[in-house]
Amino acid sequence: MLMPLADFPRVIVALAAVLVALVGMSSASSSGTSCSTPQTSGIAGANDPFWMQTIQHQGLAAFNSNPSSYQVFRNVKDFGAKGDGVTDDTAAINAAMSAGGSTEPAIVFFPQGEYLVSSPIVAWYYTQLIGDARKPPTLIAAANFNGIAVIDADPYIANGQWYVNQNNFYRSVRNFVIDLTRMPATSSATGLHWQVSQATSLINVVVNMSTASNTAHQGIFMENGRCETPVWWFYGRQTLFSTEVRLLYARLIFSSTYYLGKFGIWVGNQQFTVRNITVNNAQSAIFGLWNWGWTFQGVTINNCQVGFDLTTGGLTNADQTVGAEAIIDATVTNTPIFLRTSQASNGRLAGSLVLNNIKLNNVPTAIGVVGGEVVLNGGTTTITHWNQGNVYTGTNPSGRFVQASTSSFNKPGVLMNSNGNGQIFGRSHPQYNDFAISQFISARSQGAKGDGTTDDTAAIQNMLNTFAGCKIIFFDHGTYLVSSTITIPAGTQIVGEAWSVIMGGGANFENVNNPQPVVRMGTSGSSGTMEITDMIFTTKGPAGGAIVVEWNVHDPSGKQGVAGMWDSHIRLGGALGTNLDGTHCANTTSPSTLTANCMSAFLGLHLTAQSSAYLEGTWVWNADHSLDAPNNELTLYSGRGILSQSAGPVWLIGTAEHSVLYQYNLVNAQNHFMGLIQTETAYFQPNPAPPAPFTSVSSFDDPTFSGSQDHGWAVRVQNSQNIIIFGAGLYSFFQDFNGACVNSQTCQGQVFDIDSASTISIYSLTTLGSVFSLSINENGVISSNDNIDGFATTVTQWTRS
Repeated sequence: MLMPLADFPRVIVALAAVLVALVGMSSASSSGTSCSTPQTSGIAGANDPFWMQTIQHQGLAAFNSNPSSYQVFRNVKDFGAKGDGVTDDTAAINAAMSAGGSTEPAIVFFPQGEYLVSSPIVAWYYTQLIGDARKPPTLIAAANFNGIAVIDADPYIANGQWYVNQNNFYRSVRNFVIDLTRMPATSSATGLHWQVSQATSLINVVVNMSTASNTAHQGIFMENGRCETPVWWFYGRQTLFSTEVRLLYARLIFSSTYYLGKFGIWVGNQQFTVRNITVNNAQSAIFGLWNWGWTFQGVTINNCQVGFDLTTGGLTNADQTVGAEAIIDATVTNTPIFLRTSQASNGRLAGSLVLNNIKLNNVPTAIGVVGGEVVLNGGTTTITHWNQGNVYTGTNPSGRFVQASTSSFNKPGVLMNSNGNGQIFGRSHPQYNDFAISQFISARSQGAKGDGTTDDTAAIQNMLNTFAGCKIIFFDHGTYLVSSTITIPAGTQIVGEAWSVIMGGGANFENVNNPQPVVRMGTSGSSGTMEITDMIFTTKGPAGGAIVVEWNVHDPSGKQGVAGMWDSHIRLGGALGTNLDGTHCANTTSPSTLTANCMSAFLGLHLTAQSSAYLEGTWVWNADHSLDAPNNELTLYSGRGILSQSAGPVWLIGTAEHSVLYQYNLVNAQNHFMGLIQTETAYFQPNPAPPAPFTSVSSFDDPTFSGSQDHGWAVRVQNSQNIIIFGAGLYSFFQDFNGACVNSQTCQGQVFDIDSASTISIYSLTTLGSVFSLSINENGVISSNDNIDGFATTVTQWTRS
């Protein structure tokens, strides 16, 4: 019988996938067919502009009402900005920001120069502000500047703000010098008003402030109001989401430097990770007003009066202050006080502190209290490890309050910087500053459409087979629909444009009994570079058989952190084109009517046994609401969040939320550094209770569920060794979308389980809404009510013994 013509495209795609599998059998990285040796270094000339400025821009916002006319990439000089340091460029820059009149993906690019502004640059939702990485431009606040900050990510308006800040996602600011020095020293000059949520980052940002002794300047202002109820209510002109919202999360400041001023950064936020920050000559380097949990990694403070100035002591929802601060790998020089709290703890938990590897050089007071009390003397010394808070060991349900130096945790060598400085390894977002545009290849120029409807499987795979390792693969902005697994060979570098999307859809990803990867990073046992930046991986429902990303690749011998993802996310549903939105999967009290069509994934991210991974700012989010419509709660079913079976090393900074069985599952894993990790239990549970609508699958090391465990696990650790969690926020806000259980800590029974065979050290563990903060072999050990620390609860330390 002759094959129908309509079936030929499907067969061609299937054959392409088979060929890919055959090509990918080599375990070592190899170059594509277009070159004999891989591309290893940039060839840009000394005076060349950053490649992003001159590469052809043909990005497509696939689900815009008029995608052919919507401009994704915008050079501010095309909108009239001069960048001469004299002309007021405010109007021109804000015209670039608002072009298209929407909050759909955009890059607003600043060539090198000096841009004078007299009022805030309003950073729109889903927009990246990027300066020339080779010669970062300067944003100069005019002497008569009027406004909250030079860059404002959430403007205040009458009776509210532009955005619901708890859902103020998808933002990045990169490669700028912000100069406040023309403004009067006594004015409240601010570099950035950064009131943001998931999928946000600051990269390579410098803020210069006044040197005057009476200065009121500050680098960052992050406030977020009072924490009054388990659901915060904000209303604004551009409220994009449901007014019954999730609580605030924000992430990542890297490679940022602040000079002089009153405050380097002034911050209050639910939880945050700050990595690689430097503050010089400020009165207070870091002023912390409130949080539930916060991790600082890689801090340098020079010539300040106070390093960390923390408001502490609030033990109730009504007076929340800094609940938990965890600081690792800091160097503080010529600063009278390293860390100061507003109140003494008085022998009880009243703000948890964890300090690890803090090098002090001429710092007389290591830890003090406002008013003069010295808790820990300083000098020129190293604080190996110091805790303030409740400490637990093993299965003992009774903690003890500690305010003292204690033994540090084991740090596997593979997790440490290879330069011998004694710090946990970290690597910032690659930007390829030294590469010329001839060293990039465009997905759209190679035949992929990115229009959200054309099957781009064959075009993408052919491009990868030809150019992987030979060129940096540039995914022009778009939504690239694929109908079978894309295999990305080890040796590949991929750059998206304003979070380009690869979306798996079709029959290959629907069968929950035969799950298939949408994107396979390397093949089993492969090693080599795998750098993924500014990408989103998603599915088109129904997709109950999709493993969205299968990660197989390992760093090559002698290199660290070259197999990783930065500012790249797994987003399941909640967006146009996914069929997993309010039209198809609105919240309902009868989930059985939604089950088949509203499965968004089998598994979000799988780190396989022979892989290593550096994941910075990776958000694995099963959507609870629509990004494209207001007041639109969703019920979607993603079976599993992140499964790691990796022997490491793995560095993981990020979140996993709303999956059915678990958010993080570590099984036979080794050598992981995780911090700060944040989870939320699926809002619809226990309607249905896990594993429904999925089943537990032993071949994927799934947990099994008894009647008492009627919510998914936030973190589950089985037979795993050398695991370090340095900051975690594990939250359960709802029972079937009802938040009345939060204040009593009874939304679910158990949230974090460790078996008796694993070696793991846990610091600064914050939980909310669960009866127990920690369980051993599924038996609750640490009661949340024993560790109330403001609105949430905090366990300062748990170790096996």
